[in-house]
Amino acid sequence: MIEYRDVYKAFDVPVLAGVSFTVETGETLAVVGPSGTGKSVLLKTTIGLIVPDRGDVIIDGQSVFSSDPEQLQVIRRKAGYVFQNAALFDSMNVFENVAYGLPEKTLKTLGRREVTRRVSRALEEVNLDPAIVLSKLPAELSGGMRKRVGLARAIVGEPQILLYDEPVTGLDPVNAAAVDRLICDIAERTRVTSIVVTHDIEGGLSISDRVALLEGGKLRFLGTPDEFRQSRDPLVRAFADRKAAVQAAMEGSARAGRLADSNTPALS
Repeated sequence: MIEYRDVYKAFDVPVLAGVSFTVETGETLAVVGPSGTGKSVLLKTTIGLIVPDRGDVIIDGQSVFSSDPEQLQVIRRKAGYVFQNAALFDSMNVFENVAYGLPEKTLKTLGRREVTRRVSRALEEVNLDPAIVLSKLPAELSGGMRKRVGLARAIVGEPQILLYDEPVTGLDPVNAAAVDRLICDIAERTRVTSIVVTHDIEGGLSISDRVALLEGGKLRFLGTPDEFRQSRDPLVRAFADRKAAVQAAMEGSARAGRLADSNTPALS
């Protein structure tokens, strides 16, 4: 279980302003909201990649920010992180990139054959053929394949938690749907606890048990996908319904226009 307790973070301006909620063990939570509202920052606080100004994150009863360095490493080994742009090492081939996801202590105790077996299994789980991709460099892969290699690296160590930062950004609809399906398949097969930060609302709703909407650094909504779709909150409706989003954008433009007119000096 992951608990966010009154998390605050600012970078010159406030980004997170007292976020509190719980992600249950085995649950898949989609985190959505306007750009710049702190979704990725919140995700990075989960395992201490960003230190909040106030508040804490508790994983299975252990504080991320009160732990000593050794305890923090134990907590981090529970999690796999899928970065927005896959974040593969350009100078490493696919085998080396995926093997990098294995804990250092594990790598030291395993022989080359066992590491290859684990890497190959992780690639197969994301629908990549090890015989074809193991020796390839990231530059030789398509965008969708790079995303899946990044996912393989995150799962190769068999984590209890998977953190996804915009996993389908930059992908065409077919590849985006394939990655969403993989997220679902992995969650169903392993019962891993998953948090998915995404701008793809329909994709996020289709793969999640619950949805959290952040707005202005605060938690605006938390509920099931059905509750999200049925919400009467104007901002939630703008995300759940494209027509509502267009209407909200038009109203926002109209308000901005009226404000500009009111600030324009009258001509004499």
